[in-house]
Amino acid sequence: MNIHEYQAKALLRDFGVPLARGTAAFTPDEAVKAAEAMGGALWVVKSQIHAGGRGKGKFKEAAAGDKGGVRLARSLDEVRAAAAAMLGNTLVTIQTGPAGKTVKRLFVEEGTEIARELYLSALVDRETSRVAFIVSTEGGMDIEKVAHETPEKIVTVHIDPAMGYQAFHGRDIAFALKLQGGQVKECVDLIGKLYRAFVVKDMALLEINPLIVTKDGHLKCLDAKVNFDDNALFRHPEVVALRDTGEEAPAEVEAAKYDLSYIQLDGSIGCMVNGAGLAMATMDIIKLYGREPANFLDVGGGATKEKVTAALKIILSDVHVKGILVNIFGGIMRCDVIAEGVVAAVREIGIKVPLVVRLEGTNVELGKSILKASGLNVIPANDLDDAAQKITKAVAAA
Repeated sequence: MNIHEYQAKALLRDFGVPLARGTAAFTPDEAVKAAEAMGGALWVVKSQIHAGGRGKGKFKEAAAGDKGGVRLARSLDEVRAAAAAMLGNTLVTIQTGPAGKTVKRLFVEEGTEIARELYLSALVDRETSRVAFIVSTEGGMDIEKVAHETPEKIVTVHIDPAMGYQAFHGRDIAFALKLQGGQVKECVDLIGKLYRAFVVKDMALLEINPLIVTKDGHLKCLDAKVNFDDNALFRHPEVVALRDTGEEAPAEVEAAKYDLSYIQLDGSIGCMVNGAGLAMATMDIIKLYGREPANFLDVGGGATKEKVTAALKIILSDVHVKGILVNIFGGIMRCDVIAEGVVAAVREIGIKVPLVVRLEGTNVELGKSILKASGLNVIPANDLDDAAQKITKAVAAA
C-alpha cells in the first residue's frame, strides 16, 4: 500500500526524523493559507500523486505550463498560481504511464537552502532476509540511472534483524555519503530513527530522494516515499486509514474486496489463474504468441464460486479486454468449483468475448463436464500451450 508524501512525512515526524515544515492543501486558498502560516519568502508547491518523477513530469493541460509537478514560489501570488495550475490537471511522469494521474492534493512546504543532495532508501532484501539501506552521493536523480551508469556510486548496508540497528551501521552510511564532522553523528541518529520507523510500521520501501545537507551543514529529508507490506496492514489500522483509493485503479480496489491479487495492465487478453507463478507463466506465454496480457489475476488456492464470478466481472470491467484465458491447476483449488464459477459468471453477465478455459488437477473431469453440459460458448483447452494458441487466435479473429 502506498501513501502520499505529506502522509509519509507526518509518519516519519512521529519518529523524530528531521523534515521541513509543510501542510497539505486541497484548494488554492488552502495552499495560500499554508504558506502564510509558515511565513518566509520561499515555498515549494508539490503535486501529491502515487508516482515518482513529479518534478520532471508534464501536465496534459496547456494552461498548466511545462514547469512540472513540483514548483518553487517566491510570493503568495505564485503559490496561488502554482496551486491553481496543478489541481484538477493530469500529471504525466515516467512512473504514471501516458494516462497520467489527476492531481487532487498538494503539499506546500517551506523552502530550504541546499548544499548537497544525497540518496537514501531502505527495503527488505529477500536474498539476505535483512533490511538493506541503499545510499548514494548522487541524490535528486533517478537511482535506476545511477545504477546503470555509475554503479560504483551506490553503497548497500545490511542490518541483521537479530542484531538490530547499531551505530556502526550509521557510520558506514555516513562515510559512504562523504559526510563530515557533526554530520556523521546526525547520520547515525537519522538512520536509527528511519530503521525504527521501517520496522515498527512494517514498511516494504522507504525512499528519501533527496536527503540533503543544508547550507548550515545539517541533514534533512526533503522528500519521502513510503509503501507498506500489505500482509501486515491488519496490525496498522492507522496506516490503512491513510489509503487513498482515488489513486488506485477502480478494478484493483474492487478486487481487494474479494481478496483477489489483481493488477491491471495494458493488454487485450484477460487472465484468471490460481497461483502467482502460474499467473506469470500464463502472461509470458500470451506474450510469446504475440499478444499482451490485460491483467495479473491470482484467485488464490481457496476460491469460491462467488469469488470466481467476481474475478471475471472485474476482468470484463476493462474495456480493452478482447478475450479471456482461464488457466487453473487444481491442487487445493478444485476444478469443478472453477467451472461452476465460470458458468455462473457467463450466465449472469453474458461474456461477449472469446473465453478459453484450461483445467487440470483435482476434479478436472467433473469440471470439464460442467462446462460441456452448460451449453455455453466456452473454448476448452488441453494444456497451457494449447490454451494460449486458442485465445490469441480467437482474439485475432474477433
